[in-house]
Amino acid sequence: MIISIILLILGFFFLVKGADYFVGGCSKVARAIGIPSLIVGLTIVAFGTSAPEAAVSTIASLSGKNAIALGNVVGSNICNLLLVLGCAGLFGELTCEKKVISRDMVYSLFSYVVLIILSAGFFINGKTTGVITRTNGLILLCFLAIYIYALLGDAKKSIKKKEEKESFRIVDIFFILIGLCGIIGGGQLVVTSATKIASILGVSDNVIALTVVAIGTSLPELVTSVIAVRKGETDIAIGNVIGSNIFNCFFILGLASTVSPVTFGFNSFIDMIIMFIIGIIVLILTLKNMKIGKKKGILMLSLYVIYTIYILIR
Repeated sequence: MIISIILLILGFFFLVKGADYFVGGCSKVARAIGIPSLIVGLTIVAFGTSAPEAAVSTIASLSGKNAIALGNVVGSNICNLLLVLGCAGLFGELTCEKKVISRDMVYSLFSYVVLIILSAGFFINGKTTGVITRTNGLILLCFLAIYIYALLGDAKKSIKKKEEKESFRIVDIFFILIGLCGIIGGGQLVVTSATKIASILGVSDNVIALTVVAIGTSLPELVTSVIAVRKGETDIAIGNVIGSNIFNCFFILGLASTVSPVTFGFNSFIDMIIMFIIGIIVLILTLKNMKIGKKKGILMLSLYVIYTIYILIR
């Protein structure tokens, strides 16, 4: 048990540091090539903070640990909306641009609806388990492509002048490779150790995925958002969370199910519905004066505690 916990923590460390090195290296190389920093932030950074979830869910899918593959995505999204934004709200007042709500938040809610629609048919027909097939995975990836296309279109409109190219060293390529190794190795450690801990405690893989694994893989979003708020970059804090949630649904589940179909039970379907409801709540809270402060932050954290208690006792 102790060894499994140590390996789990070590896996999280490799995931977070690997994502950090990967994003840093890719950003420098991209800017050296001449890609604007705005586009880098909207694509590479968003993918980088979702890299831990991608590694864990894909490896879990390949290993047949479908509960972890899906539970990690749903749990991470709920964690991002309530825990990450809630903590960020405690460190400063988050202001949200209309564009984030009209495009990103709405599209994130759309991603939840897509998952629910793809899953509902199985239970309506009386089946006890559902499955996200390879075809469904390709559909999710197509929706991601549409979102990225919209992002790049808006980014190009906002670019007023050509940015100066930055130089990069060979060591930056090395950091990218090290980062990828850390992400893959850390993901393997997290899946293996989380499964063992669940077995020892006598709880399901789904519970571990929705709680421990979800929080661990959301650490990049948590750190990024809190640092952004403390630096006054509140748009980055909110955009990072919403963008990561969209990547989680469309890219991570799309990739994982394309590699290997993901099966799930009725409880996972309920969690998808809860994720959608929480998304609506956060949207309503954000629409009210377009800000998230300490009071709303405390409310979000309280809701996350209630959700965690529900997961543990159900």
